[in-house]
Amino acid sequence: MIRDLSDPASGAHAVQLLLDEILAALPVADVRVRRDPPDVSIDDNYTALGYPPDAVTRDARYTRYTTEGRMLRSHTTAMVPPALRLLGATDDWDDVVLACVGVVHRRDAVDRVHSGTPHQLDLWRISHHEASLDELVGAVLAAAVPGLPHRATPATHPYTTAGRQVDVLVDGRWLEVAECGVAARHVLDRARLPREVRGLALGLGLDRLLMLRKGVPDIRLLRSTEPRVAAQMLDLAPYRPVSRHPAITRDLSVAVAADADAETLGDAVRAVVGDLAEEVLVVGETPVAGLPPAAVARLGARPDQKNVLLRLVLRHPTRTLTDEEANAARDAAHAAVHEGDQPLTSLR
Repeated sequence: MIRDLSDPASGAHAVQLLLDEILAALPVADVRVRRDPPDVSIDDNYTALGYPPDAVTRDARYTRYTTEGRMLRSHTTAMVPPALRLLGATDDWDDVVLACVGVVHRRDAVDRVHSGTPHQLDLWRISHHEASLDELVGAVLAAAVPGLPHRATPATHPYTTAGRQVDVLVDGRWLEVAECGVAARHVLDRARLPREVRGLALGLGLDRLLMLRKGVPDIRLLRSTEPRVAAQMLDLAPYRPVSRHPAITRDLSVAVAADADAETLGDAVRAVVGDLAEEVLVVGETPVAGLPPAAVARLGARPDQKNVLLRLVLRHPTRTLTDEEANAARDAAHAAVHEGDQPLTSLR
């Protein structure tokens, strides 16, 4: 079974952090997260949502059927009909968001932006009151991809009326990230919800949103087991390209302020070395008072400083670095962080 990156039970991943930010931004207090097994009834995936019997999407070319009457869900909207039926059988709610999340299964070409098993999130706001679709879309996109302008254009879905496609503007291009609309009356009626109940439907591609948020160039990187890539899939920080070329290590011994830490030193090194600095590690530190006199003199260190041993892991994104280039990067890093009175001291 393929790992569901959106599920904490399958291990930590940045998809979950993005999901948490989206859910926290919803303009409704009652949010009910639903994670169902991917094997669903054909009725819930298609019929209950209004897909006609001859809909092309039902074709085996596009759908992964399992046994009689069942299939691997092709969208997380397949979780909505059973969630609505549960609401229709209870009266413990007034204004609720059903958050249906997980992996979906499609017969799709795999390339830089497409996967046969993407992650989706359906947000259906079901309420006894008027609610704003624009407010829902705006809140979600502000949390998921802050700062990116968005637009809505007309679209048709069997389970909505006044349907829209939602795009965000990235580098001068509009990219689709969601679909939405007013929940169709026939979907609510089938779940035996009261006639006065209204619904809003919003479906999101979590993989695409995470790629935009982090600047990940290829959807396949989200599942990479390469340690340098996988480590970057545990937060929402910008993605740093990983090279397949060999790394070169250079060690430095520098005198710095007593309160300098790994983060500030790493930032200073990256400011002058740029993307060549794959890692900046503090491998040791000693107060000046604990150094032999010869070491203090060699560093030109002051009593209020400390000696830090830095390890630079250098790697070029497209080719192998030369020793001369690595040494030049080391020298630039030394000049950026060393606060002693003596020039470069390197540890070969």
